Amino acid sequence: MSYDVKDPKLADAGGLRIEYAGQHMPVLRGIQERFAKEKPLDGVHLGACLHVTTETANLMQTLKAGGADLALCASNPLSTQDDAAAWLAVELGIPVFAVKGEDNETYYQHIESVIAATPQISMDDGCDLLFTLHEKHRDMLPNMLGGLEETTTGVIRLRAMEKKDALGYPVIAVNDADTKHLFDNRYGTGQSTVDGIIRATNILMAGRKFVVCGYGWCGRGVAMRARGMGAVVAICEVDPLRALEAAMDGYLVMPVAEAAKWGEVFVTLTGDCAVLRREHFEVMNDGAILCNSGHFDIEIAIPALREMAKSVRRVRPMADEFHLPDGRRLYLLGEGRLVNLAAAEGHPASVMDMSFANQALCAAYLAKNGKSLDKRVYGVPRDIDRDVARLKLDSMGIAIDTLTAEQQKYLADYQSGT
Repeated sequence: MSYDVKDPKLADAGGLRIEYAGQHMPVLRGIQERFAKEKPLDGVHLGACLHVTTETANLMQTLKAGGADLALCASNPLSTQDDAAAWLAVELGIPVFAVKGEDNETYYQHIESVIAATPQISMDDGCDLLFTLHEKHRDMLPNMLGGLEETTTGVIRLRAMEKKDALGYPVIAVNDADTKHLFDNRYGTGQSTVDGIIRATNILMAGRKFVVCGYGWCGRGVAMRARGMGAVVAICEVDPLRALEAAMDGYLVMPVAEAAKWGEVFVTLTGDCAVLRREHFEVMNDGAILCNSGHFDIEIAIPALREMAKSVRRVRPMADEFHLPDGRRLYLLGEGRLVNLAAAEGHPASVMDMSFANQALCAAYLAKNGKSLDKRVYGVPRDIDRDVARLKLDSMGIAIDTLTAEQQKYLADYQSGT
């Protein structure tokens, strides 16, 4: 078996952390036990381009228990946990191609290595595997059963492809499951982004002027956690409904141009490019901290920041100081990549439990139904989403009510009035 990891000797350390993460993923563990008996992925080649973390390792164990032949690469050059990658390659025997800090050329070589394993199902976090298949390996598309996409940015790309009739096989937008975006995006991204900022800078959050660009579910989560730690939070939005919601949630709402003059910490979570750019850098306060928690490193215009700086130096492991000609210093965290994974450990295992439960169950769904689906973007089947929610509640020891026969009859009857 071939693989490319930083150091195979890290496998033992990775195994301990993977086991620890697994203790906080009871839903996925239950699915793994089911998969081991039913083998819903028996013989299916599954190629995954995901953040290679301890939580992902538990997903890989589940898919392998279900009979899948796996190959895995990183979905971001800075998100790999090298010890987890080593354990997957050495102990689980999966072809893994992921090294934290890999350059862009190596990143795409690793994607090609996964494609060389002839996947029938693609599993993406950001759509790079699927897009590479469509751009360079169109001859493989007729053999694909389908694809899965984990994150908001990837779903944006997929819907753009669907709109232009460019999709070569069906894809399930796992990100859009209620048990994913309502929890992973809000609570996972919220906590892990603030965690990454603090690890990278060691700043005090209380009293800090904190700007969140984008008030989707990820932005809501970051704003909530920052305010919970005492920061004064401002929201920047282009959608009037989200801006109105942010105002009614009690946040300051202002354009980026205004926030740039006011803020001390800036986080982008939009899925779009050039959210923070030259005209904003020109008016920011000395010491302003810039970071991104969207999938790609395009939300902050880093080339413009480099052009403006008279010098750049790394002052902390994941903090680069851009010294501007007028004496101001701006600090970019995690090279503008996902700060929660570049500078911290990503989402807590207990929230990834639901996201990866959706991935596993949707992979089994595609293995069974993929050939009968149209070439478009699908939501997660409602029964899978609700099943994951029920399993999570059970694992938390929480019971809920069920409708009585009378209540069910009432809801089905349109004639009952005042």
